[in-house]
Amino acid sequence: MTEKTGISYVKGDATAPQGKGVKVIAHICNDRGGWGKGFVLALSRRWPEPEAAYRRWHRARARNDFGLGAAQFVQVGERLWVANVIGQHGMRAGSKGVPVRYAAIEAGLGRVAGKAQELGASVHMPRIGCGLAGGTWSRVEPLVAARLTRCGIPVTVYDR
Repeated sequence: MTEKTGISYVKGDATAPQGKGVKVIAHICNDRGGWGKGFVLALSRRWPEPEAAYRRWHRARARNDFGLGAAQFVQVGERLWVANVIGQHGMRAGSKGVPVRYAAIEAGLGRVAGKAQELGASVHMPRIGCGLAGGTWSRVEPLVAARLTRCGIPVTVYDR
């Protein structure tokens, strides 16, 4: 665990979170309804529910909160949830830069914090926003610390 952030770092698979108690696996999704590259593939190999729920959420976006900064919680086990956090605009880098949206990740993590507190859960994740979204961990880590660990929520980040 780093003293500065309170985040624990482990080698392993974020779809197989370690430890006891209720757990929330947080990851980043795009705001275009696309699901098919990166960490979401590992989630889909393990459980069909997060992808199905995300696609339903996106299809009904005119009537719900789907959009940057939103979070959807999908129960995949008795004591295990997946948080689909909308933290990237589009799916690839282009003339307007990378898809990651740090403010949206921060807002989504605030929603994850609320759910984790409600459930008495720890939060588990890969280095969110830093793969296909094009973000940097030096920008994301302080958001995780501010929204989760400083609120007393245990966080584990998994590196493969």
